[in-house]
Amino acid sequence: GFTRKDNLIVHQRIHIGEKPYQCNQCDKAFLNKSNLIVHQSRHSGKKPYQCNQCDKAYTQKGDLNNHQRSHTGETPYHCNKCDKAFSQNSSLIRHQRTHNGEKPYQCNQCNKAFSQKYNLIEHQS
Repeated sequence: GFTRKDNLIVHQRIHIGEKPYQCNQCDKAFLNKSNLIVHQSRHSGKKPYQCNQCDKAYTQKGDLNNHQRSHTGETPYHCNKCDKAFSQNSSLIRHQRTHNGEKPYQCNQCNKAFSQKYNLIEHQS
């Protein structure tokens, strides 16, 4: 269950596809205001999060943390089906599709489905 009513409301938006928080600089919309604020900081061009090992800088602290793993070799995201580990959660999710057969990217012309977005783009080009 949900301890706060606003958490339930945000959760329900997932099911109905409602994204009431619209970015005023592009066409993206979000379930909640905090995600919109994070997104809008990307438009500013400011990159306050600087890597202390190279010259890369990022708009979000989480992006810097992900990048820093390229220096440390840290792989905190482990597959529960095999012995592979990844530096980013998104890479683990992509990898797990090799085990579960999920194909979330579907061609709107022929309905063929793909596990990776780049395969769909390649198919459509």
